[in-house]
Amino acid sequence: MNKNKIYWFLQITGWSLYNCNEIFAYSLQYGYDNTMIFNALANIVLAILLTHIFRIVVKKLNWIKLSLAQLAFRVCFGVAIMTVIVVGVNLPLDAKYVGELLNQKPILVIEYFINLAKPLLVWVLIYIFYNYSEEKRQREIEELKLKSSIKESEAKVLRAQMNPHFMFNALNSIRALVLEDPSRAQQGITQLSNILRSSLLADRRKTVSLKEELRTIEDYLALEKVRYEERLQMKWDIAPETLNIEVPPMMLQTLVENAIKHGVQKALNWGFVEINTSTAKNKLYIKIRNTGQLQGTESKSESGGFGLKNTAQRLDLLYGNEASFRIYQEDNLTVCAEIMIPLSNTDNRSTSSEVKSVASAVVTS
Repeated sequence: MNKNKIYWFLQITGWSLYNCNEIFAYSLQYGYDNTMIFNALANIVLAILLTHIFRIVVKKLNWIKLSLAQLAFRVCFGVAIMTVIVVGVNLPLDAKYVGELLNQKPILVIEYFINLAKPLLVWVLIYIFYNYSEEKRQREIEELKLKSSIKESEAKVLRAQMNPHFMFNALNSIRALVLEDPSRAQQGITQLSNILRSSLLADRRKTVSLKEELRTIEDYLALEKVRYEERLQMKWDIAPETLNIEVPPMMLQTLVENAIKHGVQKALNWGFVEINTSTAKNKLYIKIRNTGQLQGTESKSESGGFGLKNTAQRLDLLYGNEASFRIYQEDNLTVCAEIMIPLSNTDNRSTSSEVKSVASAVVTS
């Protein structure tokens, strides 16, 4: 049953029951009379007509969006007008029963007016409360939709901002190979192509599997190995059950890039980057450890640097307070970035062979 049918059912049923109660009360006091049925039918039709007109006015003039004071004034005014009309109709209809009493004590007209106003006021308050609740619920839904749309737009902007910065570093790595080792340069172009494909998918998807993200990191590290050679060492500690878990695309790659730029690049002899993944208490934990110290663009805060701010923002947009990110100085020579992501119902099972396929391309000195 739709809302319109429910409305008319409640209108007819409610006013019919109310007037049946009035017939019963009048019968006990004055004795039953067939004219009471006619009076009741007249009041049912009148009450439905007046309250329906009131409903039309409320909707057309959009009273629900008014302030409480403005709404209260209009409600009182509307109830007063409807009551005057109902009193004007009922005075001649009830003259047979209460006419003599009202003539003897005209002050009782006020009580008569109040008694007829009560059901109208109750109807109006119920109707206003229901519509106010519906309006509030609709506003909340619209706000949620708007916030969701804004967050999605912000997430796309953040992903788009990463791509030029990443491309610049990747192309620099390939450029070093063009004259020295053309065959490796071709391989580097293939690796860059893989990275670009992942980057394009990142603009279309909110999340990718951790396995896909690690493959992108493999290609990136292979290109960086050209620049740093023996200075770059890579360590992997990937839990098998984490490979199919969904993560924000290009997020880990950004942190690895940050680790190399602010850690390995500044190391005197050699540096390392280590990726560790595990699950506990229905959460995914990712650690990226690297040689270095928190300073310069990274600062000593947990949100310094573009890549770090980007990571924190994207996690907040996707998971809210359920996810967390921090970066800290683990010891004098090691920086650690930690990410915690809540697990969904996505199947995160994997086989040991998948871990081997990811770890087979580990870049070590």
